[in-house]
Amino acid sequence: MANKIYFNQAVIGYTEENPILKDVTFSVGEGEIVYLIGKTAAGKSSLLKTMYAEIPLLDGEAVISDYDLTNLKRKKVPYLRRKVSVVFQDFQLLSDRSVYKNLEFVLKATGWSKTAEIQARITEVLTRVGMENKKDDMPYQLSGGEQQRVAIARALLNDPDVILADEPTGNLDNETSDEIFKLFHSLTKLGCAVFLVTHNTQMVHRYPSRTLQCANGTITEIRDEAPIDLESLMQ
Repeated sequence: MANKIYFNQAVIGYTEENPILKDVTFSVGEGEIVYLIGKTAAGKSSLLKTMYAEIPLLDGEAVISDYDLTNLKRKKVPYLRRKVSVVFQDFQLLSDRSVYKNLEFVLKATGWSKTAEIQARITEVLTRVGMENKKDDMPYQLSGGEQQRVAIARALLNDPDVILADEPTGNLDNETSDEIFKLFHSLTKLGCAVFLVTHNTQMVHRYPSRTLQCANGTITEIRDEAPIDLESLMQ
């Protein structure tokens, strides 16, 4: 199983004098889903931002989808971001255009030009997330769960190696959160790696997978040799 995310003794932050995270070592393989939990302001979002080259890697090693973050040139960042998609808590759909036009905008911005190919790809990703009948709807006509499904479809457009999800169920009820977690687990069958930041310990228990904790300025793996009270780690 090839690693799609690899960190080794990485130091993350804006200045070496005051790093956000240090000694970060873990990997996520192709077709694997890994959770990251931790308190607010522990550095979880900073780790994600490092993965898509918004925050610099100060030291150590980090490779995302075969892009070496230690030597990544600015002109290569857009290409990295085609292979590393991000799903946000607040969906970040364009409110002035339909579901179809939201997805079309992304494809055209990343070099797609043939109308038939664009139509086929949009239909494919919307079908995968169960939203093929909503392509003409505006975002405000959709429920929160439907908007998040569209956001996940958008993340799939360019066949990413890695999907980063930053609190994707933070604005959703339990029933809808359950559907979204199921959907993320199904995406691993495509071969992509899913790295999911969450406070939803109920869903982590319901759909168990490898779990990392962000605390005390670093990342550690939670071993499952004994029952773990995840809620206590979030307080």
